[in-house]
Amino acid sequence: MSFDLMDVEKEYAKDNRLSPQDVKILADWMEKQPHLPKATELQLILFLQSCYYRIEVAKNAIDNFFTVRTLCPDIFGAPPIEILKRELTVGSINFLPEQTPEGYRVVLMKLIDTRPEHYHCVSEINFTDLTLMLNLHQQGTCNGLVAIMDMKGLTFGHLTRFNLVAIKKHLFYVQEAVPVRIKGIHHINIVPFTDKIIAMVKPFMKKELIDLLHFHNSMDSLFKFVPKHVLPKDYGGEAPSLETLHEQNAKNLLENMDFFKWMDTLKVDETKRPGKPKNAGSIFGVDGTFKKLEVD
Repeated sequence: MSFDLMDVEKEYAKDNRLSPQDVKILADWMEKQPHLPKATELQLILFLQSCYYRIEVAKNAIDNFFTVRTLCPDIFGAPPIEILKRELTVGSINFLPEQTPEGYRVVLMKLIDTRPEHYHCVSEINFTDLTLMLNLHQQGTCNGLVAIMDMKGLTFGHLTRFNLVAIKKHLFYVQEAVPVRIKGIHHINIVPFTDKIIAMVKPFMKKELIDLLHFHNSMDSLFKFVPKHVLPKDYGGEAPSLETLHEQNAKNLLENMDFFKWMDTLKVDETKRPGKPKNAGSIFGVDGTFKKLEVD
């Protein structure tokens, strides 16, 4: 590999609940699954830790992770570099340098270009996953992930460009596959049609995820969950400006295209799956049911 990933020895050193024996159990299990690709030790650690060291739960997450990514390359695959560069001019998705007191990693998302005609829902979801996957593989495990969504600049025009099929797939992935503990999804600079957004996506969310949604009418309300100093200067905090963080993330993403191409090689072979093969229909339901979005 021509890219640097988190040292697994550092993972074992920082977490005494993480057992090499349990990781080996997962590795041995994967070896016996003819349809699954070969995961790295770091990936097995990410799954085991994010599943609170429950081996059977981790097995299910691993299968879901590689299956969903294989079935949905438009959402989870490596994009052409020109598409990634385009998305970097539309949205900003940045992990903040400092964690919360609970050890939660914080990611802040915001539109840069607020023109709806420049918003591409699938590409933005893909951009989000690229940033998350690179962070997890470079920084390793954490106690949890807190997302902050700055809704400033979001318009009704963006809403009409939402792809509910892609959103449904992404929410399944977030809830059933992604190897990180989601601890909160916070919305700031609330827009008047927030209720319409929630009504659209709520059918795809389990109660556990719905309970993690927070909507803040003031920054003081957010500070109860994420200390002010953790945030960028733009938000009154002590972290570098959002522009600086965005430049750093863009550079990191563009320099690690080989990592994303490598991730694309980790495919599931459904012809070798024991039992009935899986497809988009069996996992997500009938595809294409709501390709077009109509908003009252």
